Amino acid sequence: MLGSKGNSVVSKPFCRKCLLEEYDQDGALMTVREIIAAMPPEQRADEAEYRRRLDICSACEQLNGGMCAVCGCYVELRAAKKRQYCPDVKKYW
Repeated sequence: MLGSKGNSVVSKPFCRKCLLEEYDQDGALMTVREIIAAMPPEQRADEAEYRRRLDICSACEQLNGGMCAVCGCYVELRAAKKRQYCPDVKKYW
């Protein structure tokens, strides 16, 4: 796939079950990480909880290219917010 300037923007094939950290589409992971880093610490989930949530999202059928098919969010960003929850009807976390 080529970007607007003819350079390659995808280094590996699209993987439906990948997190952004595994598949970075057009720099979205960097933007999400910048947003997370700018979040006040009291609003962020601790690292263990963040990783636990991502593990659950990685196994979920609703994960699609780093995004949740239920709500359309980037799962890394949603998982980083302390007061967020899984948007699925079953509320996995």
